[in-house]
Amino acid sequence: MSDAPPARRPAGELEAEVLAALWSARQPMTPQDVQAALGGDLARTTIATILARLHDKGTVERTRAGRAYAYTPTVQDPAGLAARRMHTELGREADRSTVLARFVSDLSAEDEQLLRDLLGEAPGSPDAPTPPGTGAEGDDGRSGASGR
Repeated sequence: MSDAPPARRPAGELEAEVLAALWSARQPMTPQDVQAALGGDLARTTIATILARLHDKGTVERTRAGRAYAYTPTVQDPAGLAARRMHTELGREADRSTVLARFVSDLSAEDEQLLRDLLGEAPGSPDAPTPPGTGAEGDDGRSGASGR
């Protein structure tokens, strides 16, 4: 038997477990409810701390339920959570166009096509914006977005 302390969980794992419990419940849950849903291995205070952090991030909302709070997710699924994180990161920079341009320039061809499809733009169409600095400027050196 080893005397080594148990390995730490990867960052965000507990938040993901708590959110999964909230998503599956489809109703507001108190920290005690979440603790029961997760099998009781975590202390209620640990769960309450995780829920408070999620609330501070805007990922859950809370309402009074007696002396405790009951929590409801503000995102509907893992994809919504990822989208919220991307939006938060984008909001941290004053130069949003450069952030978006760098993000788009690092996309795989498949992801770029998916993004174009979601935006309703065909590749190479005159209305499809070309992020500045991506090397995809037109013959006159202007990008597709500013060359109109």
